[in-house]
Amino acid sequence: MRKIENSELERKSVEDFKAAEKTPIIIILDDIRSLHNIGSVFRTADAFLIEKIYLCGITATPPNKEIQKTALGATDTVAWEHQESVTELIKKLKSENVTVLAIEQVEGAFLLDDFTIDTTKKYALVFGNEVYGVAQEAVALCDGCIEIPQLGTKHSLNIAVSAGIVIWDLFKQLKT
Repeated sequence: MRKIENSELERKSVEDFKAAEKTPIIIILDDIRSLHNIGSVFRTADAFLIEKIYLCGITATPPNKEIQKTALGATDTVAWEHQESVTELIKKLKSENVTVLAIEQVEGAFLLDDFTIDTTKKYALVFGNEVYGVAQEAVALCDGCIEIPQLGTKHSLNIAVSAGIVIWDLFKQLKT
C-alpha cells in the first residue's frame, strides 16, 4: 500500500464545486458556540457536496479566523446563510417541501440505523447547541427526529462528530 499524495486526489476547484450537482441535504446549525465545530461542519459539508448550511441564532459566521482553522477553505465552497430565528427558518423550509429533521434524543425518534431516506425528498438536518441540544420549539416544528444510537455512559456526542455521522449515513443511502 502507498499513501496517496495530495496532488493525486483530483480535488475540485472552487468553481467546479459550485457548479457540481449537490447532495439534497441542508444543514442547520442553531446556537453553536464553538467556532471549531462550525468550521468542522463546513469541512464535512464540502466533503459530501452538501447543498447549504444555515447558521442560526448565536452561531458565528465566516469570515472568521477560528472557523477557518477547521474549515480549511470550505466556507468558500459551501453555500451558507445566517438566519436569526431557527423556528422561522424551519417554517420556511417546510413551506418549500423540505423535510426537516432534528438530530436529537426525543420520544419517538428514529434511530439512525433504522432510518431510511426517501430519495425523492430534500432534507434539512437541525443540529443544536453543545449543551442544550436542539431547542424544544424547533423540535416541535420538525417533521421528525433522528437519534444516533449510543451504548456508553455519556449518550452525548460533539456536534461536529454528530454531523459527520448523520451526513455520512444519509449520503451513503442517497448514493446507493
